[in-house]
Amino acid sequence: MTVEWTADQLERGRLLFAGPASFVMGVAKPDQLPAITGVEIAFAGRSNAGKSSLINALTGHKELARASNTPGRTRELNFFDIGAGKLTLVDMPGYGYAKAAKSDVKQWQGLLKTYLRGRPGLTRVFVLVDARHGVTATDLEMFNLLDESAVTFQIVLTKGDKIHAKDEPPLLEKTRAIAKKRPAAFPEVHLTSSVTGRGYPELRAEIAGLVSGRN
Repeated sequence: MTVEWTADQLERGRLLFAGPASFVMGVAKPDQLPAITGVEIAFAGRSNAGKSSLINALTGHKELARASNTPGRTRELNFFDIGAGKLTLVDMPGYGYAKAAKSDVKQWQGLLKTYLRGRPGLTRVFVLVDARHGVTATDLEMFNLLDESAVTFQIVLTKGDKIHAKDEPPLLEKTRAIAKKRPAAFPEVHLTSSVTGRGYPELRAEIAGLVSGRN
């Protein structure tokens, strides 16, 4: 099943992200979490899944989430304000980076668990998956954490420009099948490319719908 977005829904998504966007703060410890002010949407993914590129392309601000040359460098939950208080985006620490120290991994996991289980404003987590590789074992670990935390999540395939058109249908079918087996997963999957802009109008519309639904 593919969602058919109306022109009105796409326009609401465009308008939501056409306004100001700014970095609020980075959080390394649970006691640093900011007050909940409204709808929060979080992005999770492997360290090289393209979270920074997606956030920048989504908001139209090229350096809002600064991509690092070293995957896994982001160690914090980074909060961004969208539309002057209409929405908070949260960039979660990348996972699956082999060179990360075990102590660091344990600290990140503790922070993520506290955040996911104690954030009533958190409406959905979009889990970014590199389209070239599909869902990996480390992605499944994140799915497990989200299932256990009872946080609704949705898969976003990134780097769609790097796969052949013939490979898209089986990739989407396989990814949707995985999502359907997860208790907390939303079944529809987005296929995006920060290079071509593919999938971004629809993703903006999806997020705008979540914001209007909570308000």
